[in-house]
Amino acid sequence: MTDNAHTFWTMHGLGNKIVVLDLRRSNHVVQASEAEAIAADPATDFDQLMVLHAAEKPGTEASIRIYNRDGSRAGACGNGMRCVGLVVSKELPEPRPQLYTVDGQELAVGVRSEDLISVDMGEPRFGWEDIPLAEEFRDTRYIELQIGPIDAPVLHSPSVLNMGNPHAVFWVEDVDGYDLGKFGPLLENHPIFPDRANISIAHVVSSSHLRVRTWERGAGLTEACGSAACASLVAAARTKRSDRKATVTVPGGDLHVHWDSGNRVIMTGPARHVRHGDIQFSEGGRAPVITPRPG
Repeated sequence: MTDNAHTFWTMHGLGNKIVVLDLRRSNHVVQASEAEAIAADPATDFDQLMVLHAAEKPGTEASIRIYNRDGSRAGACGNGMRCVGLVVSKELPEPRPQLYTVDGQELAVGVRSEDLISVDMGEPRFGWEDIPLAEEFRDTRYIELQIGPIDAPVLHSPSVLNMGNPHAVFWVEDVDGYDLGKFGPLLENHPIFPDRANISIAHVVSSSHLRVRTWERGAGLTEACGSAACASLVAAARTKRSDRKATVTVPGGDLHVHWDSGNRVIMTGPARHVRHGDIQFSEGGRAPVITPRPG
């Protein structure tokens, strides 16, 4: 491995494709074009890229920048944080809580096993300016937004909030009964969302069980979106549809989400390692060189 080659791991959290790239000993900052090039390589195809930089705050393991597959920045990725936690836990002499900063926000990760990795996703935000929305809505438990005919909308009246990223959650009876690949891009880019939004359709199975599918901002249809699972549980509890603790079933499997009494959202689920290798960044804007390692 050359001096300017950096280790990456391809991983997934319930099918949400994650690449973890370690730049903790480098001054390199990934550009949008580089993130897109990494996403386009079969060895490093990702939904989210988690880039580890040297820790900015004492007591933290790293500062993290998160990129979507289109090169845009993301403010949170719960599945990606579980993958990061699993990678870093193998460096630690003994299991202990890990703390990271993402855009200045501190997120904690605890690893008990590959199946039991918990992430403190922080506090949800509900103010229309904080989500953000393009116009004022005093009550963001529901907003006036629909798609389809005015007298017979296909989807309407979503709950909206910020869970590290902007989220809109539409309540439906059958999450498989909607062409989210068709409606997702239209809603993601709706003018009401100046920073775009993650679009979820959610069904309340019971007070302790939700089913959710998500069109992810900057990534598209995904098997699992951790921040959307958290946003859906918070929105369900906020609208009295569920308890504050529930299993959230996404296409890739189950996540366990708890909106605790301290207003923190804790998500627990698995992470899996697929492969690892090296990335070498070239000068002059050329695509990075990606070299998978065996095993």
